[in-house]
Amino acid sequence: MSSFSTFDHQMMQRALRLAAKGMFTTKPNPMVGCVITVGEEIVGEGHHERAGEPHAEAHALTQAGERAKGATVYVTLEPCAHFGRTPPCAQALIDAGVSRVVIAALDPFAQVDGKGAQMLRDAGIAVESGLMEAEARTLNRGYYSRLERGRPFVTLKLGASLDGRTALASGESKWITGDAARQDSQRIRARVGAIITGAGTVLLDDPNMTVRIKEDFVPPLRVVLDPGLATITRGRIRQGDAPTLYIHAPDTKIPRDIDAELASAPVKNTRFDLLSVLHMMAARNINEVLVETGATLAGAFMAAQLVDELIVYQAPVLLGDDARPLFDSMHVGSMETKFILTRTDVRMVGDDLKLTFKPQFSVA
Repeated sequence: MSSFSTFDHQMMQRALRLAAKGMFTTKPNPMVGCVITVGEEIVGEGHHERAGEPHAEAHALTQAGERAKGATVYVTLEPCAHFGRTPPCAQALIDAGVSRVVIAALDPFAQVDGKGAQMLRDAGIAVESGLMEAEARTLNRGYYSRLERGRPFVTLKLGASLDGRTALASGESKWITGDAARQDSQRIRARVGAIITGAGTVLLDDPNMTVRIKEDFVPPLRVVLDPGLATITRGRIRQGDAPTLYIHAPDTKIPRDIDAELASAPVKNTRFDLLSVLHMMAARNINEVLVETGATLAGAFMAAQLVDELIVYQAPVLLGDDARPLFDSMHVGSMETKFILTRTDVRMVGDDLKLTFKPQFSVA
């Protein structure tokens, strides 16, 4: 196992910070950062900015120029070894004459998956991997989820009162949380490749599910789970630049002259097979999904053990026992079957409390 220096750690940390700059724009590609050094001087750095545009290594090599010869390269993801929309980065590093490449995490993409590192080694370049690998994998958690599990990383986001209610009995829920929490959630939307909601939410709340931030971003796909297509001709969710997909039951009669993208998904016991829905998202190269919905669909995702991250914005208000709960139909019959959560983050967002959890399921 390689022994990495303090300087190695510092440079990889810098590369990870550079990679994160592409959080809203690289999808479906992974976020990647690269730093090139000679001795302890940085001579080039860059990050992947958008799918189809130059990779992080290309930006860093352009900045380094001739000084790349004999240099050390720190990159957060294994350099690619194939021709896609851009040339292979491994070959570019070889052509530049670098002497050492430090990789945070290998790339599970079939056309890379160790081939980039091997190409560098075959050219006589010293290759070391595994430096800050956990951090690199966390940064691209959706990319790894899609390629290794065949489904996107799923975040379920809910807004709730202090007594755990998400809406009044009438369904009214605007607004439980404050402006700061709602703006914070916009950044979660900007990161993901798709936002999933249910027909009930569209009918009750009429959301547009768009992203409203000042930074550049790639609009996520808006997905409505609507077995009978009850929402197909109504609602703000079809407005704006973001695309919208309606997923319906296989036997649903499709209305004529509907100008919308439709797809069917299997239904089990009157409910969608949510894993099949997620497989559909993966087939569209969607790395991360945000579920924004009511108690029924939220409970269904939890019961199916398909939630990787749960975020609850808890407001300092009380709605009473007639109001709607966070989850419905989870069927917890005993303490032995309770759902266990590990708290990963707690912070104040305006007047609201933002709680982030990792559900502890028996099945990944």
